[in-house]
Amino acid sequence: AEWRPLSEGCRAELAAIIVYARVLALHPDPYGAYNYLPWQQGPPAGPGSQHGPGGLFYSAEIELLCDQAWGSMLEVPAGSRLNLTGLGYFSCHSHTVMQGYSYFFFLRMDENYILLPHGVNFQEAIFPDTQENRRMFASLFQFSNCSQAQHALSFSSDWEIQEDNRLMCSSVQKALFEEEDRVKKLQQKVATLEKRNKQLRDRVKKVKRSLRQARKNTRHMEQVNRKLSEKLSSAGGQIPYINSLKQENSHATYLKV
Repeated sequence: AEWRPLSEGCRAELAAIIVYARVLALHPDPYGAYNYLPWQQGPPAGPGSQHGPGGLFYSAEIELLCDQAWGSMLEVPAGSRLNLTGLGYFSCHSHTVMQGYSYFFFLRMDENYILLPHGVNFQEAIFPDTQENRRMFASLFQFSNCSQAQHALSFSSDWEIQEDNRLMCSSVQKALFEEEDRVKKLQQKVATLEKRNKQLRDRVKKVKRSLRQARKNTRHMEQVNRKLSEKLSSAGGQIPYINSLKQENSHATYLKV
């Protein structure tokens, strides 16, 4: 839920190693319990094989067409050959290449000094050699020094101006994250206040309902008292007659006894 995509420029700043290389050969990884496709009946034949589909994972032998990008941690010159592992299909993305094609690679080294694709921010780590991608990475490579003449391309100076004047993506991204965290905390406070406000409104409704019921009961009691008073006042004139009857009855009873 907290994940958000980053631009290639921002991710290039965070990538440990960036190289521009051509894939010379593909080598399937050893067959294992997790290195197979579900529909395969036997061991994988390898990505470059013509006898059937390969396994999920494989490695590649690559040749650097240019010096590594400025700021990369890998200090090897153009023309060097390296082994790249960790290629293949994964649950979230795929690191796939084809033999004989050139790519821009985001790479990293593990604890055993093995080169792996560096999927910064869980995004793509391998970019095909296209004019658009060359423009995108023009500020990182000096293509005029590349080993192949056809790669010596000239780009307009506005790319350099943009590169010189732009803010560091990492600092901007950090500021954005901090602002998002601040907004999230404010939203949580607002939600808490709204919840308390709703509770107060419910309590006020209950109090008003109780007050209306009390007023209704008071009016009812007033009506009952008024009727009772009217009955008592109307019955007040008959009290002497009732008393005289009582006296006569008591006298008669006394005589009879």
